[in-house]
Amino acid sequence: MNIEETADTGEFPLPRSRQANERLHALIPGGAHTYAKGDDQYPEDLAPVISHGRGAHVWDIDGNRYIEYGSGLRSVSLGHAHPRVIEAVRRELDRGSNFVRPSIVEVEAAERFLATVPTAEMVKFAKNGSDATTAAVRLARAATGRPRVALCADHPFFSTDDWFIGTTPMSAGIPTATTELTVSFPYGDLAATEELLTRYQDEIACLILEPATHTEPPPGYLAGLRELADRYGCVLVFDEMITGLRWSEAGAQGLYGVAPDLSTFGKALGNGFAVSALAGRRDLMERGGLRHSHDRVFLLSTTHGAETHSLAAAMAVQSTYAEEGITAQLHALGEQLAAGVREAAAAMGVGDHIVVRGRASNLVFATLDENRQPSQQYRTLFLRRLLAGGVLAPSFVVSSALDDADIDRTIDAVAQACAVYRKALDAADPTPWLAGRPVKPVFRRLA
Repeated sequence: MNIEETADTGEFPLPRSRQANERLHALIPGGAHTYAKGDDQYPEDLAPVISHGRGAHVWDIDGNRYIEYGSGLRSVSLGHAHPRVIEAVRRELDRGSNFVRPSIVEVEAAERFLATVPTAEMVKFAKNGSDATTAAVRLARAATGRPRVALCADHPFFSTDDWFIGTTPMSAGIPTATTELTVSFPYGDLAATEELLTRYQDEIACLILEPATHTEPPPGYLAGLRELADRYGCVLVFDEMITGLRWSEAGAQGLYGVAPDLSTFGKALGNGFAVSALAGRRDLMERGGLRHSHDRVFLLSTTHGAETHSLAAAMAVQSTYAEEGITAQLHALGEQLAAGVREAAAAMGVGDHIVVRGRASNLVFATLDENRQPSQQYRTLFLRRLLAGGVLAPSFVVSSALDDADIDRTIDAVAQACAVYRKALDAADPTPWLAGRPVKPVFRRLA
């Protein structure tokens, strides 16, 4: 790695990245096409701009190499430029990518997906998760004739569309009348969910949630939601953008044995290529088709939704997961990393302040202050030291491209970061180690 540390803050120069970030902000609102990739999510002047990636590593335009976690916001679970995926894409590139009629690749991709997720009967592909989840909501409203959406309040993101974003601090531009049609329920609490369904009797079209996140569902919880949805006549929607493939090849629904009415997939499905999916019961999905007698639902109709090389990528990803046991590999790597991070943190006396959470295939970390409260300042300190150690880690979400040497090097970087973290805790003030403003939460009202 080409990094020259200049102080105990872990500061090092990224002149080309800094210049590129200025160019990005001059031309692109927010300086990125996803808010979670914004430079406000990283320590000041330490937001590397990426040149390229291979396997579990990425290089910035300043020439520095990093071990990367959370690759592509969890989408690149096999590692960058995975040979099987690239070969499948390459086969399609010189055959054309988009036609005036469906290509045979579309039916092959649908067959492959439905064989992987047997709890679904039909599938429709799109390019991003927001379109798929909004299509599920629209379908539920059409099928039930009800206006309200009930979403899980404990899950951070469902869609860029008004029905969800209006419930966040970034609600500018969204009419109150739209937001009022979205209500929420707490994860894991069946009684509170039933109370909500009773309060809005015959008004709630669907319950939408991630079936699992950083905590496992309580025993019987998902089955209980299934029973409530059936009893109150609403549609149960699982957002499997993250859990799809990482929990099992068939997602959380396959792992926990509870079938939703509709589910949405993305992220790992394309290993970085743009593909998402809405899947579910035939009688619901067909409302967006041509073989029914109901009012037509404008479900998903995207010019690029079925471009062939992304569908080829998705098929290659699903085959690789099934044939190489990728989900098990992700769990093993995550368990190895989590154990090492916890040991390093404990050894430096910060085991109660740097906390690793989540399923082994989807690890996140919390940075807690001297009062054990979540702290953006301490997160900034931690990220800065990891970057100085050659680790780019907004989370600890692993890819199968990591090897033992990568994990060992990451744990070494964590140990160095923990040593500085201890100094800041002893001083009860991390400010001297920040070298600039703290990182910021994505969802906030003011820029």
